[in-house]
Formats: sequence, structure tokens, C-alpha cells
Amino acid sequence: MPRGKRAFSGWQGASLVAITYVYFLIFAQFAFLKRLTTLGTGAHLNSVMAAMAAGGILFSLLGPRLRVWPLPSLRLRAGLLVSAAAALLSLMPLNLAAAVLVAFLLGAGVGITTVTLATHLRMWTGNRNPLFLVGLGTGLGYLICNIPRFFTASAELQSSVAGLLCLAGVGITYLPVAPTPDDTVTSPQHSLSFLRVVTAFTALVWLDSAAFLIIQNTPALKAGTWHGSTHLTTNGLLHLGAALLCVWLLRRRGLGFVLAAAFTLLGSACLLLLDPNRVTLASLFYPVGVSLYSVALVAYPSLLMPASSAAERGRRAGWIYAIAGWSGSAMGIGMAQNLGYVPPLFVLFAGAVVFLPWAYQFTIRRRREVAVTAIAVLFAFCLDRSFHGAGSSIPLSPIERGRQVYISEGCIHCHSQYVRPNSPDVLMWGPVESIEELRRERPPLIGNRRQGPDLAEIGARRSPLWLKAHFSDPAEVSGASIMPSFTMLFRDGRGDDLVAFLESLKTEGVDKHWAAERIWHTSDASIAQATLAEGERCFNHYCATCHSATGPTRSSWKPYFKRTPPDLAVGPFYYVAPSGPGSQRATRLAQIVKFGIPGTDMPGHEYLSDNEVASLSLWLSQIIAQSNQKP
Repeated sequence: MPRGKRAFSGWQGASLVAITYVYFLIFAQFAFLKRLTTLGTGAHLNSVMAAMAAGGILFSLLGPRLRVWPLPSLRLRAGLLVSAAAALLSLMPLNLAAAVLVAFLLGAGVGITTVTLATHLRMWTGNRNPLFLVGLGTGLGYLICNIPRFFTASAELQSSVAGLLCLAGVGITYLPVAPTPDDTVTSPQHSLSFLRVVTAFTALVWLDSAAFLIIQNTPALKAGTWHGSTHLTTNGLLHLGAALLCVWLLRRRGLGFVLAAAFTLLGSACLLLLDPNRVTLASLFYPVGVSLYSVALVAYPSLLMPASSAAERGRRAGWIYAIAGWSGSAMGIGMAQNLGYVPPLFVLFAGAVVFLPWAYQFTIRRRREVAVTAIAVLFAFCLDRSFHGAGSSIPLSPIERGRQVYISEGCIHCHSQYVRPNSPDVLMWGPVESIEELRRERPPLIGNRRQGPDLAEIGARRSPLWLKAHFSDPAEVSGASIMPSFTMLFRDGRGDDLVAFLESLKTEGVDKHWAAERIWHTSDASIAQATLAEGERCFNHYCATCHSATGPTRSSWKPYFKRTPPDLAVGPFYYVAPSGPGSQRATRLAQIVKFGIPGTDMPGHEYLSDNEVASLSLWLSQIIAQSNQKP
């Protein structure tokens, strides 16, 4: 094969590793779970996840033994096609049975793909620097997943991209490769027993999965790690840098050192997550530790593990991914769901599993490295203690600071953050959050009593400007409000932090809830009882502050509105057609009055009765019709 083609063939391997990681991270761990929630099968999540794990474990073990695809390229092609099918099928409407089937296909596709790729990776990397290509592929996979627009994209877009990437991987398998023997025996720098390595990988995946789920389901922690473009970009670059660092460490220090370093970082991150004030430091340790062991998880079975043949390599790779990958991940997710945190005793136990087998030999052989590490750890500890001893802390994000303001100002005494299931709450405030999700918050902010509206989905129902105006003068913005003014919070920035926290309170299911609001209408009885006099009273009490030419809120905040609220006496009318059937106009007005307009500064008036909404809609409909008739 010409030299150029040999060099190009190595990049096939890096691309396939990157595609596999992107698919698993962005689709299996994000998009598919979002789709389950959106499609209403979240209540049966355990059954669906069990099907995914079953498919992954089964085909990780069976993959090397599948005779129907005897050639590695055919087997990898099949795994990628099954994975693509699972991603694209998830875009269709799914009931529980279909979701279980898609989950099983997802696990099976990933199982076949990972084991085949690890067993025969040299076919696609060649023998020219394969370890570097593994590190590069892993780092690029994590970097792509942390691209802000991709990370925050809809589940449908993420699923589509994951499926298309797998199809691109199928195309890569058709490109010519350099002939490389599959049964290459690799002699690692330090002989580690297979059982010891599998046990260490299992502990690392367990910690990673638990920490990942805890962060994703705890707003205060997520705000300091994966919230905003800066955090996401930093995470992506840390992953890429750590993956390339791992290549150097594997060459110079060996697998044992890498696993120990990965555990030190991951274990430290899990312990730091126990204190929200230290989440920033955890957000640095976590991605570096994950990338270190992720590169090793690919490199060990494919390049570092001693094996006498491709068949033996395949069997061992299957056991690694079945036990460490799938079982370790399931255990970590279960711990996060049941406890909401990683117990320090478990971190200690995992450390014993990872460290003790190598501690003695490493200390004897690497006295200098041990001394330097001990000094670095002591310095970091003293630095951390000096920060906290001086009364300061690691900087918090605005959302985290806002949560503390929410607690310190006693908002919990008048506002709940819990939409009660099977009650009028569901229509007024949004989708129901499970008790398990509420328990993960530290501390939970369910609320003591409800004198004001529920705030569980306030970020989807009120704009930052409306919140700021309401904090400044609640009675002016909401005619019936008994809430006191909190203007003083904006003198030192606490008010802005509180607004940022409230804006973060929204869940994935709110889009589905908005769809239900768009078909809501007032009852026939309330329409029959509606009066123009009652409608005019409601307008003056609730709406005139923004929708009359001299309204106080309109006048005070006019420069800050996304779009100046229309004077409803003259228009213009952006969301309601002035002409057309009056009944349709009244119905649309009733929906806007009740629920507001998402994405604008127009709030809902969820507490108004159907009779008040119908009367206000009748009065507004008449005013709009009259304004349309004016010359």
C-alpha cells in the first residue's frame, strides 16, 4: 500500500473511536433518555434501561463468536448499522414495548461495535502510532459532545446526528486498510493481571456514572459544570487535553499509573460534589479523570493487553465491556438514583480496589514521583483550607448564588417548587417532577406552604425582565400580589443572581405541556356567564399596567422589553388576528391570558378563574374588533 494510504488508514481508526464515543455519550446517555421522557415512557425507565444493559452485555460477550459475520469489517459494519437503526427509530412515536426494543438494539449495537473495534483496532489504525490515534479519537469524541450547540440541542437533533455518524462509520469501513495481523501479542510495560484491571475499570466506570447522573439531576451542581457555553467549551478542551496526556502517561508510566491517576481525580470529584461550594474544582477534576480512564478502556484491550490470538483478545474485550462498561455503569446509575450522592466510604473502598495492588511496587520503584505527588496534594489541601479559612470560597455561578439568595430570603415560606400530580397544578404550572428528582436536590426546596404561585417551572413561564420588574414592585406588576418589594436585592447583585436561579427552573417536559395549553379553552358555562363589565375590571386590575399607553410597568421598563407591549386600545396585535371569527379570537385570547406567550415578556395569569378569563377575553375581543374598524 502506498505511504499516503497507509497514513490515511490510521485516521480511520481515530474516526471510528470518536464516532463510537459520540454515539454512546450523546445518544445513549442523553438523547434517548430525553426521548423517553418526552414520549411519556419515563415511568418505565428501569425496564427500558434493563433492556439496554441486557443487549449490551449479551452482545459484548457474543460479539466475538458471531459466525454470521466472520470478517471484522462485516461485524463492525453490522454493529454500526444496528446502532444507527436504534438512533433513527427513537425518532418515531414509541410505546413501552417499542422503547424496550429500541433500547435493546442500542445496547446490542454498542456491544458489537465496541468489542469488534477493540479486538481488531489495528486494522484501522495500522501500526504507526496506534496509541496516539486512540487518544485523539477519544478526545475528539468528548470534544464534539461538549460543543455548546450540540450539547444543548433537542433530543431529536442529537439522535439524528448520532445515527448519521454511525452511517458515516459504515462508510469508513469500506475504505482500504493496511494489512495488519490481528493476533499481535502485546507486552505491556508492567504485568497486571486481567482480573485486577477489570476490577479497577469497574470501579472507575461506577464512580463516573454515579457522578454524571448526580450532576445532571442537581441544578446547583449542573450550573457549575455543564451550564453555559464557557463551561461546555472548557470541558471539551479538558477532555481532549487529558486524552492526549493519557497517551504520554501510558507510554512513560504504564497502565497502573493511569488508572491510579484517573481514580484520584474521579474520587476527588465525587467527594467535592458533596459540597456545592466546591463544584468548580470538581468540574476540573471530573473531565480529566474520565478521559484518562476512557482512553485506557480502549487502549488496554486493543493495544496493551497480552493475547495470543484475535479470538482471545475478543473474548477478553467482551468481558471487560460487559462487566466494567455495562455492569459498572448500571451500578453507578443505581447508586445515584437511590442515594443522590457518592458515599465517602464507597470512594475509600474503590480506592482500595484501584490502589492497593500497585501501591507497594509503585512506592518502591517511583519514590521520587510519590514524594512529588504527596507534596502537590498537601499544597492543594492547604490552599483549599486557606480559602475557606479566610471566609471565602470557590466562586459560585450566578445560579448557585441565586439559589442561596432564594433560601436566605425565605422564599420557601410562600412559594413551592412542586407541581402536585392529578391536581389543577398540572394545568397551571407545568409538568410533574418525580419525587426521586426532588430528593436529589440539596436541600430540597419543595416549600412549606403556598401563598404565591408554584415556581417549579417559572423559568419557562416568566422572562428575566418580568421577574426583575415583579421583584421591584409586585403590586404594580401583578394587581393582586401581596408580595413585598425586594428592590434592595438589586443594589448588590443578589437580585440578578436570584433571577438567574429562577430562570434555570424548567424541565424538558415543558414543551409537551405547552402543547396541551394550546388546545385548552374556557368552559361553555364560563363563556355564557362572561360580561364586558367584569372583563374591563380584570383588564384594569391585571393588564393595564403594561397594555395601556400610561401603564406604570410599561413606562418604567419600556427600554428593556423584548418588544414593547401593545397598547390594546390601538394595537398593533402580534399574536391575535384582529379580523376573523370572534369566537376564534376569544379562544386565542383566553389561552394567552391564562398561560402567557412562551419566549416573550408576556406572563400568564394562571390563578384567574375561567369566568374571569372568559370575561377578559370577551372584552379584549371587542376592543380589538373595534380598533380594527377605526379608519
